Amino acid sequence: MAVVLAPSTKRRSSFHTLTVRDVRRLTEDAVEVVLDVPPDLQDEYDYLPGQYVALRTTLEVDGEPKDVRRSYSICADPRPGELRVAVKRDLGGVFSTWVNESLKAGDTLQVMSPLGQFTPRTTPGQQAASLVAVAAGSGITPVISIARSMLASGPNVRFDLVYANRAAMDVMFLEELADLKDRYPSRFAVHHVLSREQRISPLLSGRIDAEKLEKLLGTVIAPDRVDEWFLCGPFELVQLCRDFLAERGVAADAVRFELFTTGEPTRPEGSIGRPVVPDAAGQNYTISFNLDGLQGSVQSPTHARESILNAALRVRPDVPFACAGGVCGTCRAKVVEGTVAMEENYALEPDEVAAGFVLTCQAHPTSDAVAVDYDA
Repeated sequence: MAVVLAPSTKRRSSFHTLTVRDVRRLTEDAVEVVLDVPPDLQDEYDYLPGQYVALRTTLEVDGEPKDVRRSYSICADPRPGELRVAVKRDLGGVFSTWVNESLKAGDTLQVMSPLGQFTPRTTPGQQAASLVAVAAGSGITPVISIARSMLASGPNVRFDLVYANRAAMDVMFLEELADLKDRYPSRFAVHHVLSREQRISPLLSGRIDAEKLEKLLGTVIAPDRVDEWFLCGPFELVQLCRDFLAERGVAADAVRFELFTTGEPTRPEGSIGRPVVPDAAGQNYTISFNLDGLQGSVQSPTHARESILNAALRVRPDVPFACAGGVCGTCRAKVVEGTVAMEENYALEPDEVAAGFVLTCQAHPTSDAVAVDYDA
Protein backbone atom coordinates (compact mmCIF):
# COMPACT_ATOMS: atom_id res chain seq x y z
CA MET A 1 0.00 0.00 0.00
CA ALA A 2 1.45 3.36 -1.02
CA VAL A 3 1.37 6.45 1.15
CA VAL A 4 -0.94 9.05 -0.38
CA LEU A 5 0.48 12.54 -0.03
CA ALA A 6 -2.60 14.40 -1.21
CA PRO A 7 -3.45 16.80 1.63
CA SER A 8 -1.49 20.05 1.66
CA THR A 9 0.82 20.86 4.54
CA LYS A 10 0.26 24.60 4.07
CA ARG A 11 -3.45 25.07 3.31
CA ARG A 12 -5.44 27.92 4.87
CA SER A 13 -6.95 26.97 8.17
CA SER A 14 -10.61 27.24 9.14
CA PHE A 15 -12.67 26.15 12.14
CA HIS A 16 -15.70 23.86 12.05
CA THR A 17 -17.84 22.42 14.84
CA LEU A 18 -17.21 18.70 15.40
CA THR A 19 -18.87 16.34 17.85
CA VAL A 20 -16.90 14.30 20.37
CA ARG A 21 -17.53 10.58 19.79
CA ASP A 22 -15.45 9.27 22.67
CA VAL A 23 -12.93 10.27 25.35
CA ARG A 24 -10.60 7.40 26.24
CA ARG A 25 -8.23 7.43 29.21
CA LEU A 26 -4.60 6.76 28.20
CA THR A 27 -2.80 7.50 31.46
CA GLU A 28 -3.71 9.22 34.70
CA ASP A 29 -2.94 12.57 33.03
CA ALA A 30 -3.80 11.98 29.37
CA VAL A 31 -6.83 11.12 27.25
CA GLU A 32 -7.50 10.36 23.60
CA VAL A 33 -10.33 12.42 22.10
CA VAL A 34 -12.17 10.94 19.12
CA LEU A 35 -14.03 13.46 16.94
CA ASP A 36 -16.63 12.68 14.28
CA VAL A 37 -16.04 14.24 10.84
CA PRO A 38 -19.28 14.43 8.80
CA PRO A 39 -19.20 13.49 5.09
CA ASP A 40 -19.53 17.11 3.91
CA LEU A 41 -16.31 18.04 5.76
CA GLN A 42 -14.18 15.06 4.71
CA ASP A 43 -12.05 17.14 2.34
CA GLU A 44 -11.47 19.79 5.02
CA TYR A 45 -10.04 17.19 7.39
CA ASP A 46 -7.87 15.09 5.10
CA TYR A 47 -4.46 15.02 6.70
CA LEU A 48 -0.96 13.66 6.53
CA PRO A 49 0.51 11.62 9.40
CA GLY A 50 2.26 14.03 11.73
CA GLN A 51 -0.06 17.01 11.24
CA TYR A 52 -2.00 18.77 14.00
CA VAL A 53 -5.31 20.52 14.62
CA ALA A 54 -6.21 23.40 16.91
CA LEU A 55 -9.10 22.86 19.32
CA ARG A 56 -11.13 25.82 20.48
CA THR A 57 -13.87 26.40 23.06
CA THR A 58 -15.11 28.99 25.55
CA LEU A 59 -14.13 28.40 29.17
CA GLU A 60 -14.55 30.42 32.33
CA VAL A 61 -11.19 31.92 33.30
CA ASP A 62 -10.97 34.10 36.41
CA GLY A 63 -14.76 34.30 36.49
CA GLU A 64 -15.16 35.45 32.88
CA PRO A 65 -15.83 33.52 29.64
CA LYS A 66 -12.72 33.36 27.48
CA ASP A 67 -11.93 31.96 24.05
CA VAL A 68 -9.32 29.26 24.67
CA ARG A 69 -7.51 27.30 21.97
CA ARG A 70 -4.66 24.82 21.91
CA SER A 71 -3.03 22.77 19.16
CA TYR A 72 -2.68 18.99 19.38
CA SER A 73 -1.14 16.46 17.01
CA ILE A 74 -3.36 13.88 15.35
CA CYS A 75 -2.41 10.53 16.85
CA ALA A 76 -3.93 8.09 14.33
CA ASP A 77 -3.12 7.14 10.76
CA PRO A 78 -5.54 8.82 8.30
CA ARG A 79 -9.07 7.42 8.64
CA PRO A 80 -12.15 8.84 6.90
CA GLY A 81 -14.88 10.07 9.21
CA GLU A 82 -12.82 10.73 12.34
CA LEU A 83 -9.98 12.58 13.99
CA ARG A 84 -8.09 11.39 17.07
CA VAL A 85 -5.95 13.64 19.26
CA ALA A 86 -4.27 12.98 22.59
CA VAL A 87 -4.39 15.65 25.30
CA LYS A 88 -2.00 15.45 28.23
CA ARG A 89 -2.76 17.56 31.28
CA ASP A 90 -0.25 20.41 31.68
CA LEU A 91 0.49 21.84 35.10
CA GLY A 92 -1.82 24.86 35.34
CA GLY A 93 -3.13 24.24 31.82
CA VAL A 94 -6.71 25.53 31.62
CA PHE A 95 -7.64 23.76 28.39
CA SER A 96 -5.84 20.47 28.99
CA THR A 97 -7.24 20.19 32.52
CA TRP A 98 -10.78 20.81 31.26
CA VAL A 99 -10.40 18.17 28.55
CA ASN A 100 -9.07 15.60 31.03
CA GLU A 101 -11.67 16.31 33.70
CA SER A 102 -14.84 17.45 31.94
CA LEU A 103 -14.96 16.74 28.19
CA LYS A 104 -17.30 13.87 27.30
CA ALA A 105 -18.96 12.13 24.36
CA GLY A 106 -21.65 14.29 22.77
CA ASP A 107 -19.88 17.59 23.51
CA THR A 108 -18.78 19.77 20.61
CA LEU A 109 -15.51 21.56 19.89
CA GLN A 110 -14.41 24.07 17.31
CA VAL A 111 -11.70 22.23 15.35
CA MET A 112 -9.31 23.82 12.87
CA SER A 113 -8.54 22.00 9.64
CA PRO A 114 -5.22 20.07 9.85
CA LEU A 115 -1.92 21.88 9.40
CA GLY A 116 1.76 21.23 9.96
CA GLN A 117 4.93 20.11 8.22
CA PHE A 118 6.14 17.45 10.67
CA THR A 119 5.39 14.89 7.98
CA PRO A 120 7.43 12.18 6.25
CA ARG A 121 9.33 13.08 3.11
CA THR A 122 10.38 9.48 2.49
CA THR A 123 8.25 7.74 -0.13
CA PRO A 124 8.56 3.96 0.15
CA GLY A 125 9.56 2.26 -3.07
CA GLN A 126 11.62 -0.69 -4.12
CA GLN A 127 14.57 0.37 -1.97
CA ALA A 128 14.51 -0.06 1.80
CA ALA A 129 13.81 2.97 3.99
CA SER A 130 15.05 3.33 7.57
CA LEU A 131 13.22 5.83 9.79
CA VAL A 132 14.03 6.76 13.40
CA ALA A 133 12.05 8.80 15.92
CA VAL A 134 13.06 10.19 19.30
CA ALA A 135 10.06 11.30 21.36
CA ALA A 136 9.35 12.24 24.96
CA GLY A 137 6.02 12.23 26.78
CA SER A 138 3.19 13.55 24.65
CA GLY A 139 5.68 13.94 21.81
CA ILE A 140 4.58 10.42 20.86
CA THR A 141 1.27 11.66 19.44
CA PRO A 142 2.43 12.67 15.93
CA VAL A 143 5.14 9.98 15.93
CA ILE A 144 2.74 7.07 16.41
CA SER A 145 0.67 8.34 13.48
CA ILE A 146 3.80 8.51 11.31
CA ALA A 147 4.99 5.06 12.45
CA ARG A 148 1.64 3.40 11.76
CA SER A 149 1.32 4.94 8.31
CA MET A 150 4.88 4.34 7.17
CA LEU A 151 5.06 0.74 8.42
CA ALA A 152 1.80 -0.04 6.61
CA SER A 153 3.06 1.58 3.41
CA GLY A 154 5.33 -1.27 2.35
CA PRO A 155 7.51 -4.16 3.47
CA ASN A 156 10.75 -2.22 2.91
CA VAL A 157 10.19 0.30 5.72
CA ARG A 158 11.92 -0.08 9.10
CA PHE A 159 11.02 2.19 12.02
CA ASP A 160 12.99 2.58 15.28
CA LEU A 161 11.54 4.58 18.17
CA VAL A 162 13.34 5.88 21.26
CA TYR A 163 10.59 6.93 23.67
CA ALA A 164 11.41 8.74 26.93
CA ASN A 165 9.07 9.00 29.93
CA ARG A 166 9.34 9.37 33.69
CA ALA A 167 7.83 5.97 34.52
CA ALA A 168 5.92 3.10 32.91
CA MET A 169 2.60 4.52 34.13
CA ASP A 170 3.27 7.70 32.09
CA VAL A 171 3.72 5.90 28.75
CA MET A 172 1.01 6.96 26.34
CA PHE A 173 -0.20 4.42 23.76
CA LEU A 174 1.64 1.58 25.48
CA GLU A 175 -0.73 -1.08 24.12
CA GLU A 176 -0.74 0.43 20.63
CA LEU A 177 3.05 0.40 20.51
CA ALA A 178 3.06 -3.26 21.64
CA ASP A 179 0.54 -4.07 18.89
CA LEU A 180 2.79 -2.44 16.30
CA LYS A 181 5.69 -4.54 17.55
CA ASP A 182 3.56 -7.70 17.23
CA ARG A 183 2.39 -6.75 13.75
CA TYR A 184 5.84 -5.80 12.43
CA PRO A 185 8.29 -7.78 14.61
CA SER A 186 11.21 -7.48 12.19
CA ARG A 187 10.58 -3.89 11.11
CA PHE A 188 9.55 -1.98 14.23
CA ALA A 189 11.58 -1.56 17.41
CA VAL A 190 10.69 0.59 20.43
CA HIS A 191 13.23 1.48 23.12
CA HIS A 192 11.53 2.78 26.29
CA VAL A 193 13.77 5.05 28.38
CA LEU A 194 12.44 5.78 31.89
CA SER A 195 14.00 8.61 33.87
CA ARG A 196 12.52 7.79 37.30
CA GLU A 197 12.23 4.03 37.12
CA GLN A 198 15.04 1.50 37.05
CA ARG A 199 15.09 -0.84 34.08
CA ILE A 200 17.16 -3.99 33.55
CA SER A 201 19.43 -2.16 31.12
CA PRO A 202 21.18 0.94 32.53
CA LEU A 203 21.08 2.34 29.00
CA LEU A 204 17.29 2.58 29.24
CA SER A 205 17.24 4.11 32.72
CA GLY A 206 17.66 7.79 33.59
CA ARG A 207 17.32 10.98 31.57
CA ILE A 208 18.55 11.10 27.99
CA ASP A 209 21.71 13.20 28.03
CA ALA A 210 24.55 13.48 25.53
CA GLU A 211 26.33 10.40 26.88
CA LYS A 212 23.21 8.24 26.82
CA LEU A 213 22.29 9.45 23.35
CA GLU A 214 25.77 8.55 22.12
CA LYS A 215 25.37 5.01 23.46
CA LEU A 216 21.80 4.58 22.23
CA LEU A 217 22.55 5.66 18.70
CA GLY A 218 25.98 4.07 18.70
CA THR A 219 24.94 0.60 19.81
CA VAL A 220 21.27 0.36 18.87
CA ILE A 221 20.92 2.57 15.80
CA ALA A 222 23.49 3.51 13.16
CA PRO A 223 22.89 7.17 12.17
CA ASP A 224 24.62 6.83 8.79
CA ARG A 225 22.06 4.20 7.74
CA VAL A 226 18.96 6.26 8.56
CA ASP A 227 17.00 7.97 5.79
CA GLU A 228 14.86 10.28 7.92
CA TRP A 229 14.68 11.36 11.56
CA PHE A 230 11.68 12.57 13.57
CA LEU A 231 12.28 14.44 16.85
CA CYS A 232 9.36 15.50 19.02
CA GLY A 233 9.23 16.69 22.61
CA PRO A 234 10.59 19.48 24.82
CA PHE A 235 13.17 21.93 23.50
CA GLU A 236 16.13 20.53 25.44
CA LEU A 237 15.75 16.99 24.11
CA VAL A 238 15.05 18.04 20.54
CA GLN A 239 18.02 20.40 20.47
CA LEU A 240 20.30 17.77 22.02
CA CYS A 241 19.36 15.31 19.27
CA ARG A 242 19.72 17.91 16.51
CA ASP A 243 23.20 18.86 17.71
CA PHE A 244 24.19 15.20 18.00
CA LEU A 245 23.05 14.43 14.45
CA ALA A 246 24.63 17.58 12.99
CA GLU A 247 27.98 16.67 14.57
CA ARG A 248 27.81 13.30 12.82
CA GLY A 249 27.17 14.80 9.42
CA VAL A 250 23.46 14.05 9.13
CA ALA A 251 21.94 16.41 6.56
CA ALA A 252 19.55 19.00 8.03
CA ASP A 253 16.84 18.14 5.50
CA ALA A 254 16.82 14.55 6.79
CA VAL A 255 15.82 15.71 10.28
CA ARG A 256 12.21 16.64 10.98
CA PHE A 257 11.45 18.14 14.39
CA GLU A 258 8.50 19.52 16.32
CA LEU A 259 8.50 21.18 19.72
CA PHE A 260 5.78 20.79 22.31
CA THR A 261 7.38 23.45 24.51
CA THR A 262 10.07 26.05 23.85
CA GLY A 263 11.88 25.40 27.12
CA GLU A 264 10.96 28.80 28.51
CA PRO A 265 7.92 28.12 30.74
CA THR A 266 8.19 31.49 32.47
CA ARG A 267 7.90 33.36 29.21
CA PRO A 268 4.36 34.42 28.23
CA GLU A 269 3.07 32.85 25.03
CA GLY A 270 2.43 36.08 23.22
CA SER A 271 -0.02 38.85 24.03
CA ILE A 272 -3.10 37.70 22.19
CA GLY A 273 -5.77 40.30 21.80
CA ARG A 274 -4.47 42.43 24.66
CA PRO A 275 -5.97 45.92 24.66
CA VAL A 276 -3.84 48.40 22.76
CA VAL A 277 -4.85 51.97 21.95
CA PRO A 278 -3.28 53.83 18.97
CA ASP A 279 -1.14 56.85 19.86
CA ALA A 280 -3.18 60.01 19.41
CA ALA A 281 0.03 61.88 18.56
CA GLY A 282 0.50 59.68 15.51
CA GLN A 283 3.47 57.62 16.64
CA ASN A 284 2.04 54.44 15.13
CA TYR A 285 2.91 51.64 12.76
CA THR A 286 0.42 50.98 10.00
CA ILE A 287 -0.20 47.23 9.74
CA SER A 288 -2.16 45.95 6.75
CA PHE A 289 -3.09 42.35 6.09
CA ASN A 290 -4.91 40.17 3.59
CA LEU A 291 -7.04 37.31 4.95
CA ASP A 292 -9.53 35.24 2.96
CA GLY A 293 -9.29 37.77 0.15
CA LEU A 294 -10.33 40.69 2.38
CA GLN A 295 -8.07 43.60 3.30
CA GLY A 296 -7.68 44.88 6.83
CA SER A 297 -5.65 47.67 8.43
CA VAL A 298 -4.85 48.71 11.98
CA GLN A 299 -2.68 51.29 13.74
CA SER A 300 -0.23 50.03 16.35
CA PRO A 301 1.64 52.42 18.71
CA THR A 302 5.38 52.24 18.25
CA HIS A 303 6.03 52.08 22.00
CA ALA A 304 3.77 49.02 22.55
CA ARG A 305 5.95 46.41 20.80
CA GLU A 306 2.73 44.76 19.67
CA SER A 307 2.92 41.66 17.51
CA ILE A 308 1.34 41.73 14.08
CA LEU A 309 -1.00 38.96 15.20
CA ASN A 310 -2.21 40.90 18.23
CA ALA A 311 -2.80 44.01 16.13
CA ALA A 312 -4.70 42.09 13.46
CA LEU A 313 -6.88 40.34 16.08
CA ARG A 314 -8.07 43.72 17.32
CA VAL A 315 -9.93 44.25 14.03
CA ARG A 316 -10.35 40.66 12.75
CA PRO A 317 -10.97 38.07 15.50
CA ASP A 318 -10.87 35.25 12.90
CA VAL A 319 -7.14 35.71 12.20
CA PRO A 320 -5.66 32.20 12.55
CA PHE A 321 -3.46 31.28 15.52
CA ALA A 322 -3.09 28.48 18.05
CA CYS A 323 -0.03 28.40 20.33
CA ALA A 324 1.11 32.05 19.98
CA GLY A 325 4.55 30.90 21.06
CA GLY A 326 6.29 30.48 17.71
CA VAL A 327 5.90 26.70 17.79
CA CYS A 328 2.89 25.59 15.73
CA GLY A 329 3.05 27.79 12.61
CA THR A 330 -0.71 28.43 12.40
CA CYS A 331 -0.28 32.22 12.18
CA ARG A 332 2.12 32.02 9.22
CA ALA A 333 1.92 34.91 6.71
CA LYS A 334 4.09 36.46 4.01
CA VAL A 335 5.53 39.96 4.35
CA VAL A 336 4.67 41.80 1.13
CA GLU A 337 5.58 45.34 2.22
CA GLY A 338 7.91 46.80 4.83
CA THR A 339 10.12 45.00 7.29
CA VAL A 340 9.61 43.06 10.53
CA ALA A 341 11.69 41.41 13.26
CA MET A 342 10.75 37.88 14.31
CA GLU A 343 11.67 37.01 17.91
CA GLU A 344 11.26 33.22 17.84
CA ASN A 345 10.78 30.61 15.12
CA TYR A 346 10.36 26.92 15.84
CA ALA A 347 7.94 26.23 12.98
CA LEU A 348 9.09 27.72 9.67
CA GLU A 349 11.60 26.05 7.37
CA PRO A 350 14.63 28.10 6.21
CA ASP A 351 13.28 28.29 2.65
CA GLU A 352 10.01 29.77 3.97
CA VAL A 353 11.86 32.45 5.92
CA ALA A 354 13.97 33.21 2.84
CA ALA A 355 10.76 33.61 0.82
CA GLY A 356 9.46 36.24 3.27
CA PHE A 357 7.18 34.20 5.52
CA VAL A 358 6.97 35.01 9.22
CA LEU A 359 5.13 33.85 12.32
CA THR A 360 2.92 36.84 12.99
CA CYS A 361 2.67 35.99 16.71
CA GLN A 362 6.43 36.63 16.92
CA ALA A 363 6.77 39.40 14.30
CA HIS A 364 6.99 43.11 15.17
CA PRO A 365 7.11 45.99 12.64
CA THR A 366 10.45 47.66 12.04
CA SER A 367 9.21 50.03 9.30
CA ASP A 368 6.45 52.65 9.38
CA ALA A 369 4.15 50.51 7.24
CA VAL A 370 3.97 46.72 7.05
CA ALA A 371 1.70 44.50 4.98
CA VAL A 372 1.34 40.73 5.34
CA ASP A 373 -0.64 38.15 3.38
CA TYR A 374 -2.20 35.26 5.29
CA ASP A 375 -3.48 33.78 2.02
CA ALA A 376 -0.02 33.46 0.42
